[in-house]
Amino acid sequence: MVGILIGCANDTTGANTANEISAGLIVTESGLGDDSFSDSAFQGLEQARDELGITFDYREPFDQDYEKHTEDLIKQGHDVIIGLGYNAQPAIDTLAEEYPDQAFVLIDAVSELENVTSITFKEDEGSHLIGLIAGMKTETNTVGFIGGENIPVIERFEKGFKAGVKEANPEATVLTEYAGTFDDDQKGQSITQDMVEEGADYVFPAAGFTGIGALKEAQKQGIYAFGVDSDQYFVAEEAVVTSMLKNVNVALYGVMQQLKDGNGLEGGARTLGIEEKGVGLAPIRLIELNNDEQSLLDKATGE
Repeated sequence: MVGILIGCANDTTGANTANEISAGLIVTESGLGDDSFSDSAFQGLEQARDELGITFDYREPFDQDYEKHTEDLIKQGHDVIIGLGYNAQPAIDTLAEEYPDQAFVLIDAVSELENVTSITFKEDEGSHLIGLIAGMKTETNTVGFIGGENIPVIERFEKGFKAGVKEANPEATVLTEYAGTFDDDQKGQSITQDMVEEGADYVFPAAGFTGIGALKEAQKQGIYAFGVDSDQYFVAEEAVVTSMLKNVNVALYGVMQQLKDGNGLEGGARTLGIEEKGVGLAPIRLIELNNDEQSLLDKATGE
């Protein structure tokens, strides 16, 4: 994996040329290899590179110095600079003012600046689907939600999940705990252990790398779990029933297609839900839905 990522970086790094569209990407401080948010964004730009002929470079802000890494990319002359998550917003806002002719894209946060296009997702719509499945299939009438940091985007995950569970099974109890971090897999493991002790037979972590620990612990405990952001089945193949897809890859591919077509970014905010194919479900594995259950899920997805 390290070799592959290094190869991608070498192949895609470089300033914009007359005939190329290029992007600079700041992933989250967890870096690539999270099987989630950062990897999804990277995959979207990889697809755009392969299909549209764009180039891109990226930075992993392990030191949390978002402004330095963002400015490094700006100086390479990219057509657009992309920041992931609310932690990237202060740097994006500062540098968007300093470089008013530079186009920026901010994922999962909203900027008021005219040269920043903000893209957010209707996480509650996607997590509602997960909640429906958990509510329909729980045998203990107890399921769990594990959040990373207690911020609006994760609260939307929680809200949708709880609504789905209650719609499918009004008798079910939803255990909720926030880890306070997206970067501690052991914390995810310990929260999952606690929830299993309280009777949970399905858990849904929206917690980045913390969630990876939760998925692995669910498999160890012999219960079911749901992935988030990308298809996380391969993290724990005996536990992950499906994943709530937040299609950052689709959104960023669309941004690069827009630039490739010669259309500039207009700034402002975009919000993507089920209808816009911004959120959805990975294939359902390990369990089977009966006809009534499938019908309820189809109705929620508009199928």
